[in-house]
Amino acid sequence: MSLLDWLIILFYFIISAAVGVYYSKRASGSMKDFFLSGRNLPWWLAGTSMVATTFAADTPLAVTELVAKNGIAGNWLWWNFVFGGMLTVFFFARLWRRAGIMTDVEFAELRYSGKPAAFLRGFRSLYLGLFINSVIIGWVNLAMASILEGMFDIPHNQVMIYIALAMLLTAGYSAMSGLWGVAVTDAFQFAIAMAGCIVLAVVVLALPEIGGMSGLIEKLPAWTLRFTPHIGDSAVNIGGALALSVSSFLAFIGVQWWACWYPGAEPGGGGYVAQRMMSAKDEKHSLFATLWFTIAHYCIRPWPWIIVGLASLVLYPELGSEEKRLGYVYAMRDHLPIGLKGLLVASFFAAYMSTIATQLNWGTSYIMNDFYRRFMAKEKDEKHYVKISRLSTVLMMILSLGMTLIITTISGAWSFIIEAGAGLGLVLILRWFWWRINAWSEISAMIAPFFAYGYVKFFTDIQFPDSLFIIVGFTTVIWLVVTFLTKPTDVETLKSFFARIHPGGWWKPVANQIPEVKQDTGYGKLIIDWLAGVVLVYNVLFGLGKLLLGDVTTALMFFLIAVVAASILYTHLSKIGWEKVAK
Repeated sequence: MSLLDWLIILFYFIISAAVGVYYSKRASGSMKDFFLSGRNLPWWLAGTSMVATTFAADTPLAVTELVAKNGIAGNWLWWNFVFGGMLTVFFFARLWRRAGIMTDVEFAELRYSGKPAAFLRGFRSLYLGLFINSVIIGWVNLAMASILEGMFDIPHNQVMIYIALAMLLTAGYSAMSGLWGVAVTDAFQFAIAMAGCIVLAVVVLALPEIGGMSGLIEKLPAWTLRFTPHIGDSAVNIGGALALSVSSFLAFIGVQWWACWYPGAEPGGGGYVAQRMMSAKDEKHSLFATLWFTIAHYCIRPWPWIIVGLASLVLYPELGSEEKRLGYVYAMRDHLPIGLKGLLVASFFAAYMSTIATQLNWGTSYIMNDFYRRFMAKEKDEKHYVKISRLSTVLMMILSLGMTLIITTISGAWSFIIEAGAGLGLVLILRWFWWRINAWSEISAMIAPFFAYGYVKFFTDIQFPDSLFIIVGFTTVIWLVVTFLTKPTDVETLKSFFARIHPGGWWKPVANQIPEVKQDTGYGKLIIDWLAGVVLVYNVLFGLGKLLLGDVTTALMFFLIAVVAASILYTHLSKIGWEKVAK
């Protein structure tokens, strides 16, 4: 690292801190200003903030590991979420904005009634806001630590000091500026992070050991370049921790995207994605923000990571199974010239801080809105809540640092969280469209996966993702039985919810009591839009991949199909009558 490299990194930190200071006044008025930016985010900023959050320090490393073990097809671990992402765009983005709530956890008492609803809201606020959130931040911290260790050979106990300082800066501007500052820094950080990743991919391809894209293709086995698993293979790469078999592929595209809860890809929307949708100016901005997020998340981000992951197989063939993810870091360390090395380190700090900032703000919103304000201090003024929100942000940072010291590996973290939420997704979807879903449905769907998970892990040899077939099946049976054995939600609560959201679906017993409220219609077109959106994303994704790999003819075919899908979306979206909602 030269002086120029360090100056680039310093410049990045100064800009990030300056944004926090600049937006501090906008966050001081109320909790709505602090956590929802006054419900005034434009679609492009809300969507970019979502995609920046999902671009964490561990993401390029994780993709490198998937590619090194399973080839390009290994990315179906997360590519399958396109189906759920587009479902959120067209079926749920407008509903979340229409709900007028502060967090998706607050939805529990908007949709359900009585003590079960209050328990669900309080429990989820602590479970997601404290435990799951600190685990996520912990593994992101661990990934950033591995990057610094690999780049600079810093001992692990010392590197945590640098992580703590970066997190302190992030917590500082998050606490000062609330969601406005987080969203604006996200946009800046996303641009830096993507620029760094593209530069690294270009530099690696130009290495004599690689010989450009054609040279890379010649040096790789054919299985690494497949976009889907080859029918008949028991696994694309036998021995990998996430080896992609045909049954695994079917589990991804047939089960995971709709059945499993995962942060940033919740069926029906949730977490920080719901927070951004509820922060948008109106329903139109909410839908377009989520559409932009889904396209950018799957089409713009992955190929620079995939290219470096493929190149790492050639550059570092000696790396063992648990070290393959470090091929990305070693490529940075060994092959970047002066200046570009500083840009890449800054890009990783950008990816890291954008995720940490959102996790702190989002987790704190649960603690403040759904626990502290709901159960501990109901009658305080807004200034008090903003003050405690800022303090809670710092406390969340401290708790997450403690969790980082406990976590020893991030291997399997993705699969564990997916399995622990397997089967909950269908409840999260149907609670909008079926009046009979109640709080006990959701509570049982949160608990049941852990019993099935324990059975699979301790009494069978079934591995993730094949385990999803058992866990999802068991959980679905449990929550359906519980739903029909327990009382429905109070009718007045259902009427209030229906009057505010007027969703489509199975609401006849409620709709008959308030005939003046008209249900949403046009679900046939929404299904077409959903399918067109899925086709659009996959064809752009695969078209870019084929273009980079030199298969121009196939790339043009993919792009032509994408244009047709985009035309369908444009035609339908231009005719929607957007409902005005209060700020």
